[in-house]
Formats: sequence, C-alpha cells, structure tokens
Amino acid sequence: MSEHGFHVHGPETHHIEHEAHSGSSLAQQIAIFTAILASIGAIVSYQGGDTQNDAMLYKNEAVLKKTQASDQWNYYQAVSNKGHLMELASDLADPGKADYYKKQIEKYKAEKGAIKQKADALEEESKKADEKSEQLMHPHHKLAQAMTLIQIAISLASITALTRKKWLFAMAIISALGGTALWVMALS
Repeated sequence: MSEHGFHVHGPETHHIEHEAHSGSSLAQQIAIFTAILASIGAIVSYQGGDTQNDAMLYKNEAVLKKTQASDQWNYYQAVSNKGHLMELASDLADPGKADYYKKQIEKYKAEKGAIKQKADALEEESKKADEKSEQLMHPHHKLAQAMTLIQIAISLASITALTRKKWLFAMAIISALGGTALWVMALS
C-alpha cells in the first residue's frame, strides 16, 4: 500500500520486480509467453462458446421440429378416428346416406396421406438438426480441452516466475503445445 511515499511489497513481488528490472531473460520470456497464451486462450474460449451456442440452437430446432411432428401425428390420429367413425356410420346408416359417409371416408384417407407426409418431413428436419447439433459439439469438446491445457500452461508459467524452476516452464510449454494442437484439431 502506498501512503506518504511508503510502499510495502511481499517477498515474491520484490523478487519478481527485481528480476524484471535486472533484465532477466526468463522473466521476460514468461511475460511474453503468458501474454501470447492469454490471447490464444481468449480466441479458443470465444470459439468454444460460439460452437456451443450454435449446437444449442440446432438442438432447439430439433426439439421444435420433433414437437411439430408429434402434433401432426396427433392430428393424423384424430383424422384416422374420424375415418373409423365414418366407416361405422356407413355400416349402420340408411342406404341413402351411405354415399355421404363413403365420401367422408375417402376425404379422411386423403387428409391422412397429406398429414403423414408433413409429419415425416418434420421428423426428417428434426433428425437433420439433431445431427448438426451433434456435429457442432465435437469441436466444442476439443476446444474446451485446449482451453484447459492453455490455462494450465499459464498457471505453470506463473509458478515459474515465482520459483525460477525452468523445468516448470518446460512443462508450461508442453501444456501450451498440447492446447494449441487440440485447438488446431478442433478447427479442422
């Protein structure tokens, strides 16, 4: 805290500032490395969120189409029931009214065919939207894994800045390379 020109540092802050001012190449490398990883991480995070949003939109579309298809199948069933009632009425009706009922039966049969076509088309649209959603989720998983490895690399680089253990920096680089490879795999 600064008050009246007096500033208190923790030992790790003093060490890092001392190394940064003394021109330590490791501190500079860590700073540049971390900045680059943070930028890559931001891009990966954006792409992951974008693919997830697109996948959810297609999943919602699949559910909507499935519901519309279900409505059509319910309508099909209702028309089918009307047709069966007309068949029963035709069997029980006066011979003069039988023709009316037979026309109604034919009308309901024709309606059922159109309804079935519409329901089948909606089912197919639902299936395609669901497949598209699944397809979009595959890169999302790789992007999430890439982001995790990049975050681990940033953490290891930060620990390296405090401990000066170069093997930790090597682990950070390996983690960053793994994250970058998963990112590239997700894009292809």
